[in-house]
Amino acid sequence: MTRALNKAVSGQLESIEKIGYSINYLTERLCGLLVAAMIGVVWFGIIDRYFLALGGTWTEELARYIMIWAALLAIPCCTHRREHIGLNLLFAKLPSRHQVKFRLLLDLIGLIFFAFLFYYGIMMTKAGTTQFATIFGMNMTIPYLSVPLASGLTIIQISVCMVREAYQIEPIYKLKEQVR
Repeated sequence: MTRALNKAVSGQLESIEKIGYSINYLTERLCGLLVAAMIGVVWFGIIDRYFLALGGTWTEELARYIMIWAALLAIPCCTHRREHIGLNLLFAKLPSRHQVKFRLLLDLIGLIFFAFLFYYGIMMTKAGTTQFATIFGMNMTIPYLSVPLASGLTIIQISVCMVREAYQIEPIYKLKEQVR
């Protein structure tokens, strides 16, 4: 009975890691596409300004919105790989048995922060329905939506990292990168 229960729990824990990996996989690719689009828009703006003279004043604003989306979506990617800003100086001084507890405490603080940001981002997105972009004339719902979406994905990735850390699960991305 206990062995079957352990196997079921182990399967659920592995599923959590697979979900986190899948979200990260898609988010990393979306960030890459957004950066490529931003570069394309900026280059079009340069070519337009100096050669075509079409009067494309929209390129700067669009590039800014794309950059904000890419930067915010990079947060859950870094969180999944634990490459975000941390307190490594203090962390490295702790004995190894306390490092896991300290990391889980920092994760809990991160969860609280991103839950607040998620809530605030939803309120901001709702308010964006009545605000309009300067040049485009579009409402600000889509630009503001980047905040709650990135916060929600970061909450998921912090949770995955906490489970991974607590149950000492090897991250899938490390296993896949070792094969190469």
